[in-house]
Formats: sequence, structure tokens, C-alpha cells
Amino acid sequence: MMKPAESPATIALIANDVGVSVTTVSKVLNGRADVAAQTRARVEASLQRHGYRRRNRRLPAITGHVDLVFHEFDTAWAMEVIRGVEAVTAPARVELVISQLGGKHRPPRHWADDLLVRSPLGVLLVLCHPTESQRKLLLRQRIPFVVLDTDSATAASVPTVGSNNFNGGLLATRHLLELGHRRIAVISGPADVLCARARVAGYRSAHDDAGAPIDPALVRYGAFTGQSGYEIGLEMLSGPDRPTAVFAGSDMQAMGVIRAARRLGLQVPADVSVVGYDNVPMSAWAATALTTVDQNLPDMGGTAARMLLDLARGADVPMTRVDLVTELVIRETTAPPRFRPNPAA
Repeated sequence: MMKPAESPATIALIANDVGVSVTTVSKVLNGRADVAAQTRARVEASLQRHGYRRRNRRLPAITGHVDLVFHEFDTAWAMEVIRGVEAVTAPARVELVISQLGGKHRPPRHWADDLLVRSPLGVLLVLCHPTESQRKLLLRQRIPFVVLDTDSATAASVPTVGSNNFNGGLLATRHLLELGHRRIAVISGPADVLCARARVAGYRSAHDDAGAPIDPALVRYGAFTGQSGYEIGLEMLSGPDRPTAVFAGSDMQAMGVIRAARRLGLQVPADVSVVGYDNVPMSAWAATALTTVDQNLPDMGGTAARMLLDLARGADVPMTRVDLVTELVIRETTAPPRFRPNPAA
């Protein structure tokens, strides 16, 4: 006699197993935030134990919104990312909800609860990353997320889109070395941000390749802002042994350095060459067009958005880590140093 097939697990069975109402189980399945954390964990454990099959709420033709979360807004940089994301979400009729964390790289505790109330199709995080408990909650609730230009190393399972920051630092510094500069400063972003450290690593590698020593005093970390570039630039360029070139970690930093140079009576590039990073549109239209590293921010944003929408549709993503190519764009802010150092010195 054949053993009858086991009936599939039901919401009622799960509710009875945990000792809660059917409504509570339904709230957990629908990602509602008004369920106590311990109760939610017990329901999730029972769902897994009984092999409950959730209905696939994500149809190929998806509707809803995506949460786009920045660590903070930098107008030119952030707008380029938004432009790339919107170019993908608008044709798909997916709305954007944009927020920022006030410069922090980890969302606050209440962030995940607020997110569950909104029930987005997915979350796109820019230069920030959910905490481990938030990541697990997103996975349990089947809310996909993608990290863009991550602030720290991520697990292989976390979908991430960025640019080849090491290569960008290498290209910028190699260009200045080939022009004849030997006192090259680097002003990068925060030291606890992965892309900032990777650009400095490229700067160091270019010096190693050229057999050129690095003065530790010329390696500085700050913020990816014009104010940071201006303040550090004033300090560096006012000294008696100032650098003849500066590689800045962003175009805004570079413009701050240029402003500092001009306040000190220095000409760019005659007295000091400057290279930026990002290639935001205004870099080509500055009074002296900026030499910079292009990391194609709209393409980064668009790539991340396509990956997120694919995940929301339930599609398999072939690659969880995408690093886009960086290219050097040579304009008017770089030139050979006025006085070339003696190679034999």
C-alpha cells in the first residue's frame, strides 16, 4: 500500500505550530514590520522547518518602487548616479524613493523596519551597506538589494557594482609621472572607505613601477568634497616643499585643490597639476577643464538598477560583482612641472 503524499504546509499549520494567529503568520510572509522580532524569528524557523512554499509575489512585469539609499548627497556625483538608475527604472515604470544617511555608512536600527512598511521591490545602496542583522532580515523577507561603489569589502553573495578604483589611481598617477612629476600628492576620501583606499593603492603601485619614492606627508585622506580638497590643498601647497602635482579622489576635491592653489597665487597647471576622479559633467566646463578619471557614474547606476530589477523578477544574476572600466580623460589641468627634477639625483 502506497504511503499517501504529505499535504503541503499551510499558514494555519504554521500558526498552530508557533502558537500565534494566522494573521501574524501572514504579516511575516508579507514583510510587515508590526511583528515582534522574536515572534518573527519563530515563524520564519517554522516556515523553514515545514518547507512552506511561499507564493512568488514578484511577477515578470513588476510594479512598485525601489529604495535608492545614499550615504550622503554630493550633488554632482549623486545626480549622475540617479540619472543612470532612473534611465533603467523609468522605462520599467518603477518609481524611486531616494534617501540619505547623513554621511553614515550603516543604516540606523529603525531603517529596516521602515523599509518593511514601504515594501519595496528592492534596495539600491550607494557607498553604504546594511548591517548583518539588516542583511539577514532583507534575505528572509526576500527583498533583494545591490550595493553600488561599496564602502567596504562585501561577501561574494552580496551583489555589488563598482569601478576599477585601483586602476583609476594607477592611470592618474602614471600620467603625472610620465609628465615628469616626482612630488605627487594624493588626497583621497575617508580612510575607512574601500574605494578611497583602492585609489591610493593604485597611486602607490604607479610609483613602485616607476621606481619613484613617496613622501608619506603627501598621502592624505579626507572627504570626497570640495571643502576637503580646499582645506588640505591650502595646507599642502603653502609649504616650502610643496608638491608639483595633486591626484584628488573626486572631481569636487580636485576643484577645491584648484581653488586653494589660486588663493595662494599658484597657476594650474603651470605651478601645480591637478587630476580628479569621476568625470562629472562640470569637470569639462570648468574655467580650466579638469583632467580626470572617468568611472562612468550613470553606467554604474544603470548596471546596478538592472541587476536589482532582475533579482526582483526572480531571475538569476550571472555575476554578483561587476567592476566597470576606468579611463583617464586628459584635459587642461595637467602639464610637465616647471622645473624637472634631476633623474640622477
